[in-house]
Amino acid sequence: MGLRAPTWAWPALLLFGAALWPLEIHGLKNGLALTPPMGWLHWERFMCETDCKTNPWRCVSEQLFMQMADMMVFQGWLDAGYQYLCIDDCWLAPERDAQNKLQADPIRFPGGIKKLADYIHARGLRLGIYQDVGKKTCAGFPGSLDYYELDAQTFAEWGVDLLKFDGCYYGNLQQLEDGYRRMSMALNRTGRKIVFSCEWPLYARTLTKVNYSEVAEYCNSWRNFGDVADSWSSVKSILDLTSAVQDSLVPVAGPGAWNDPDMIVIGNFGLSMDQQITQMALWCIMAAPLLMSNDLREISAESKALLQNKEVIAINQDLLGAQGYKILKVFNFELWEKPLNAGSLAVSITNRMEEGGPRRFDLSRTMLWKGTACYEECYVTQLLPTRKEYGYLNTTAILPLWVNPTGTVLLRLD
Repeated sequence: MGLRAPTWAWPALLLFGAALWPLEIHGLKNGLALTPPMGWLHWERFMCETDCKTNPWRCVSEQLFMQMADMMVFQGWLDAGYQYLCIDDCWLAPERDAQNKLQADPIRFPGGIKKLADYIHARGLRLGIYQDVGKKTCAGFPGSLDYYELDAQTFAEWGVDLLKFDGCYYGNLQQLEDGYRRMSMALNRTGRKIVFSCEWPLYARTLTKVNYSEVAEYCNSWRNFGDVADSWSSVKSILDLTSAVQDSLVPVAGPGAWNDPDMIVIGNFGLSMDQQITQMALWCIMAAPLLMSNDLREISAESKALLQNKEVIAINQDLLGAQGYKILKVFNFELWEKPLNAGSLAVSITNRMEEGGPRRFDLSRTMLWKGTACYEECYVTQLLPTRKEYGYLNTTAILPLWVNPTGTVLLRLD
């Protein structure tokens, strides 16, 4: 028996938590990003390293992205669903060319972006690139202000599949918002399918109340908060900020329109294994884009297995497209749930204590879906930190779960 509420209960489920789960999504109608984009993005791990003489292994260059493309194919990342290989800031030459077109740094990208795109496409991957709505990128390279249509056409000619559009040096609020609208429309007019990843709310939210319905009409995904860092304090601050404003974020999310809490930093230096599990579990619960920023050439087997766990990825890529939300915080435990296709449910329990040992959390059906989960019985599978099948649980059962400090238990109920 699947986890299904009776027919009369579905309206209550859809409206649970102040309409956290919308009845219909009105997102950007370009047919793209119907599930959260998955891939790799250079920024957090490699930042703006441009000195290829001193640091050839880690500089932002054609070589780096070709190596990562090969790793994504031959180490199973593409097979796991990671499709987009994304360039962030610092790929540009200091000036536009004589026709005012953007150009890659000729030393670090000697073949240009078109050659790199061809290399990536030949391996079954898709290319993402970075630009800015303002006159300069955040690192000071030429921005797209006054060149939205030209830049969109240039990206299409190069074979770009995703554009991350930052918001530095934008001028005033009207220029910021108009810039995102104009670039969205310019990308669509090229005729090439290009996912549009915005940072509109990140910059606008300090100036005005963000109209997320409008943002979703122009963007496939959007950043709400600052850059993630390779630290537990950064990851937990993003979780806290997201849950604090989830009433605004969750209703607008869905196929083609995603809230982006920023990169996955699993496989780097700052997170313990329990904290890596927490980031993976909660990014999947939040239906977030899964864009790793790490070095795939030297990632540990344990981190690789976590990132390539197909049952966990299936929570993120679920076709229903519902963003999960926090439903309970008690005794330094947080309980989140995410509705899944065919009446299933994903549930995460995070222990926010940072001292001591594993602590017990007693999970009951009354905590889930406002008490309507498991109308008769459901089959419970633990996916993280290890896989375990608890079997069928009825409506009165209590499931004791032991959760490590800063760790998370991720369950699937079917």
